[in-house]
Amino acid sequence: MSMDIKALVKEQAEAWSGVVPPNAVSEELAAGFASLMAGLSALRGQLAFEDEPSSFEAALQATKEPNP
Repeated sequence: MSMDIKALVKEQAEAWSGVVPPNAVSEELAAGFASLMAGLSALRGQLAFEDEPSSFEAALQATKEPNP
């Protein structure tokens, strides 16, 4: 699905809300999504959740009062 991002945004806006981008500024903003999507795609596979609990969670567990 190699579609021009401007055309894709225009098509989806019309399909979901019945609105077509009205001016050149909105088309420029839509074009900005192309670089955003490329940047996020470059990070795919590099980001992961922490394997260990965060230090805040560890601090909470360490200071928890014992049950009587």
